[in-house]
Amino acid sequence: MAPAPSIPKAAFWMALSISSFLAMSVAGRATTAELNVFQVLELRSVIGFFILLPLVLAGGGFAAMRTQRPLAHLARNVVHYSGQAAWLYALTLIPLAVLISIEFTTPIWTAILAVTFLGERLSRPKLAAVVLGLVGVVVIVRPGVDAVDPGHLVVLGAAVCFGISLVLVKSLTRTDSVVRIIFWMLIIQSVLGLIPALYVWRTPSLELWPWILLIAFTGMSSHFCMARALTYADATVISPMDFLRVPLSALVGWLLYHEQIDAFTAGGALLILMGNLLNLQRKPVQPAEVAAS
Repeated sequence: MAPAPSIPKAAFWMALSISSFLAMSVAGRATTAELNVFQVLELRSVIGFFILLPLVLAGGGFAAMRTQRPLAHLARNVVHYSGQAAWLYALTLIPLAVLISIEFTTPIWTAILAVTFLGERLSRPKLAAVVLGLVGVVVIVRPGVDAVDPGHLVVLGAAVCFGISLVLVKSLTRTDSVVRIIFWMLIIQSVLGLIPALYVWRTPSLELWPWILLIAFTGMSSHFCMARALTYADATVISPMDFLRVPLSALVGWLLYHEQIDAFTAGGALLILMGNLLNLQRKPVQPAEVAAS
């Protein structure tokens, strides 16, 4: 039985989700300063598996994790792994607020891909959302005016990968549970990243392990808490709360890394967020889709 709607409870879980995302960004900066991105991803997947294990056992054990769609899981996780690697790498190149702003184009790419591969209709609000999102990216990147920062292109590629991944997750949630999707995500991505991680492996310093554990935990808790928030309120309520990540990321970047945000970044972020608000006029996002994205 679904819980009764509750804005305070939704806000509570969203506060935990936003905190997790911000902590994951800071932990990502700390870990990638010493370790290669591939090693960070491998440690995150392996540690994340043990964090998930109690839920696997509570959900029927390993037998309940069997899937009839292994190729769909494989395709989703190849794309998702690529997006995660690009996101972590971009974290070392550009300010946090810029990264999060461009990352928020993910729902726009999802809308385009859902029309192409899932047969969803491209309504006027969706089309307006796509246009606003693309204009927002152009305002932030400013091609032809300033030299394009490679970090902008890297995180844009990550956002496209996350969009493809979310479309595949939408399909998987028709047959597989959230725990099963995350289970196979951790298994497949651990295998995908093993050889690259071993190739660049460095023994982490003792001081780095708290950051490694933090990025593994928040990688799970951020999506779990957002999924919990969505059980208490619709996406039209939750997503505007999630947009607080942009100014809060700017604040964290300013406090911890002395990053400055210009008017172009602020204006582009506003256009992207407006596009996302228009995109919310479609069917609300389901908790399963968020938890597994």
